[in-house]
Amino acid sequence: MSKLSLQKLAKYTPFPGPVVLVIMDGVGIGKRDESDGVHMAYTPVLDELLQEPLYAQLKAHGTAVGLPTDDDMGNSEVGHNALGAGRVFSQGARLVNEAIRSGKIFEGAAWNALRERAASGGTVHFIGLLSDGNVHSHIEQVYALLERCARDGMPRVRVHPLMDGRDVGEKSALDYVEPLEARLAALSEAGRDYRIGSGGGRMITTMDRYFADWTVVERGWKAHVLGEGRQFASASEAIKTYYAEDPGITDQYLESFVVAENGNPVGTIEDGDAVVFFNFRGDRAIEISMAFEQADFSGFDRKRVPDVFYAGMMEYDGDAHIPRNFLVEPPAIDRTIGQYLCAAGVTSYAISETQKFGHVTYFWNGNNSGYLDETLENYVEIPSDKVTFDQRPWMKAAEITDAVVAQIRQGDRKFIRLNFANGDMVGHTGIPIAVRIAVEAVDLGLRRILPAVRAAKGILIATADHGNADCMWTEKKGKREAMVAHTLNPVPFVIKDFSETNALRLSGVEHPGLSNVAATLLNLLGYEKPAEYDPSLITLG
Repeated sequence: MSKLSLQKLAKYTPFPGPVVLVIMDGVGIGKRDESDGVHMAYTPVLDELLQEPLYAQLKAHGTAVGLPTDDDMGNSEVGHNALGAGRVFSQGARLVNEAIRSGKIFEGAAWNALRERAASGGTVHFIGLLSDGNVHSHIEQVYALLERCARDGMPRVRVHPLMDGRDVGEKSALDYVEPLEARLAALSEAGRDYRIGSGGGRMITTMDRYFADWTVVERGWKAHVLGEGRQFASASEAIKTYYAEDPGITDQYLESFVVAENGNPVGTIEDGDAVVFFNFRGDRAIEISMAFEQADFSGFDRKRVPDVFYAGMMEYDGDAHIPRNFLVEPPAIDRTIGQYLCAAGVTSYAISETQKFGHVTYFWNGNNSGYLDETLENYVEIPSDKVTFDQRPWMKAAEITDAVVAQIRQGDRKFIRLNFANGDMVGHTGIPIAVRIAVEAVDLGLRRILPAVRAAKGILIATADHGNADCMWTEKKGKREAMVAHTLNPVPFVIKDFSETNALRLSGVEHPGLSNVAATLLNLLGYEKPAEYDPSLITLG
């Protein structure tokens, strides 16, 4: 960090207040019709901000955030990476696709270890989110791994799929499970034994994040490892049964299940086996990785810990090195804005509730956990409610706002960043009334933060990392279907300048995106952008 340096802007007048970045997670710019939860919500403050002269729309999906194509929706991980990195890096899905296409994924030490375990009689297990949402994983990547297992002569494979219903249609699990079952049946020819072993909905089974609820991981451990759970003859039978028993249930909340024959689970994880967690995104992969790898694990009682070779699709935490083994190298994100600001001695403050805390810290800092410089930074986590967020769509917006207003008044942090999780987390529920309330809670937060920034003579920037609440439902053949995934819509970017010191104007960047925000923040703080950063959205003077 000491090697990094920033050049001060020649024409810049310092101002007393802070630069406050408000990330309205999941608040995109939609069609402005009744399907658009942002438009339908009562948001007088946001409406007024969007009329400011320093307003732009930013691309927050696809190639603009390092994903393979512009058909790929953005997400909070790559969005915060781009915001903090100041330029675009190839991200999870693209990296994995490139590694599969080149064959590099099958040449490393981790894949060789899978082959060795299989050759010694062990079962190879694949656990992860089964969909083509391309946010955490992609089913075509799973198929590529399974095909290679067959080519490499691995005789016994078990897949433990987690149902999505969040980045894809809310009741689309059978669209993925039934083709997977058919593919596994075809691969089971020539003496191979390839089957589904267990599964469950992503919000119930395995995929917790930020240590919000270890019972989610525990349910996954019981199903995948121990074979404990409700038994079915197949995964498709489990899904159909759950649908029939509760017609209102959606895939992400399906209970865990175990595939069994004559009362015996077919896919427990035993000594000598190998396990791959095939998600490429890290936030919901870290806790299950810890459960497999840590000897002094305390998240829950594992009952037994099999001696397995465990690998992730990628390294999910580059600082803590979780997991120890992985199939694909993660993007090497360096020279983040956080590193530059610490090198320049700029004080900062980052806050969100649990659901997005890692996004304003870990992902913002280039997939590195912990402080960059604890003498200059302060990270604050507000514990999230442990409920489905349609029940409390206001989430912790008020508590975050309380802390931010107090911090602005305290006056000892020059750069403040916060994430309101409401638009994204409630948007994923697909409940229109809850989505509207969620967006209104964010607007109330802005209503309270703006006067504090004005009093401090600071600058407020409001933007988002991707869309979600801006599309609550779509219409197909005259029938509405809940839209619970992220969108391909642009996101707002607005600067409200209360400093009254520097003349700001938009710079006219062509095709602006999230990666242009870091250079913009540096300009507002009085520094030239580093040469490697994408252009700033503003000019001074």
